[in-house]
Amino acid sequence: MHLQHNKTNTVQNYFSSNFKLGVLGGGQLGRMLLTETQKFDIYTVILDNSLQAPCAQLCNEFHQGDLLDFDTVYNFGKKVNLLTIEIENVNVDALDKLEEEGLTIYPKPKDLRIIQNKAQQKKFYTEHNIPTAPFTHFAFLEELKHAYQNNIINFPFVWKSARFGYDGTGVKVIRNYGDMEHLPEGECIAEQLIPFKNELAVIVARNAEGETKSYPVVEMEFHPEANQVEYVICPARIAEDIAEKAKKTALKVASSFDFVGLLAVEMFQTEDNTILVNEVAPRTHNSGHYSIEASYTNQFEQHLRSILNLPLGNTESKVAGIMVNLVGAEGHTGEVIYEHIEDILKINGVTPHLYGKKHTKPFRKMGHVTIVHEDMNTARKIAQQVKETVNVISK
Repeated sequence: MHLQHNKTNTVQNYFSSNFKLGVLGGGQLGRMLLTETQKFDIYTVILDNSLQAPCAQLCNEFHQGDLLDFDTVYNFGKKVNLLTIEIENVNVDALDKLEEEGLTIYPKPKDLRIIQNKAQQKKFYTEHNIPTAPFTHFAFLEELKHAYQNNIINFPFVWKSARFGYDGTGVKVIRNYGDMEHLPEGECIAEQLIPFKNELAVIVARNAEGETKSYPVVEMEFHPEANQVEYVICPARIAEDIAEKAKKTALKVASSFDFVGLLAVEMFQTEDNTILVNEVAPRTHNSGHYSIEASYTNQFEQHLRSILNLPLGNTESKVAGIMVNLVGAEGHTGEVIYEHIEDILKINGVTPHLYGKKHTKPFRKMGHVTIVHEDMNTARKIAQQVKETVNVISK
């Protein structure tokens, strides 16, 4: 029997009770969410493909199973009172059936279906007058090649796989015909290559009552080869009017979806200061990790508040925060060693978070470090020092 949400008995339903929160995915985002469920004494049940998942030893109940398998996801959903995600690549057909049968699921399956597919996501922006880079949708790779041969698209452009892209996977800048030779065969989009000054992100929280709050605009610095975020800087070093424009755009995206939960909106600030939406993530996000140390309410607590329809917390920062991703060093695969991590612990305002992954490989996200400081420039210098000190290597 599923608990129905009722404002008068919210507290007894969720806290130190029989209420079970289900989470699809047991990676590092789930692991950090568990810190907050433990703080609130919320019983948490996790489903993940791997017994070695970062959440496996920390949650109240762990189930191993395929997140893309209908029966696995459906049967898991029958064990819990409310279902959420920490990864969007899950079986949405199973979520639709569970929702039909009365299970509360946030983010909503209809939103997940759109967000899972980059082509559908881009069409959604166009239909809702949300600014985004011009694009063309192709059902398969040969169609894209024919489009070039018939002068429908020109180089350079950004190729994006419609499904299953993450952390730089499924995205490639195409500068010549040879660049298309080894692309996957499936559905994709070709997006106009936009010159931009900054990559920005805004995390929006929204509960079922429609209460909405946004975090400050952050700036993302990327690793040139891996196409992964190297630094997240909060607040972004941009003019106030640009920050306001980015926030308004992110809020429009969340309200257009009628979203419930946490929505990370990634944007480009172009050379002429236009804000364009790149893509969204319907969950807690790498661009919000700084909030654990720097914000009044971190993104993981806020995710719980939003999906449980509780009052949303203060999103303001107490202090400037910079996050550095710790990724596996090139040339190292195997049991992980965090070389020189004790050296960064000597620096004030530095907090490492390790994700519980025992094996490293090149560019695998293994953890992050947050640097907080009253002065942004000092924080950025320390972040550089952290990046140059810690090496994520194998034995």
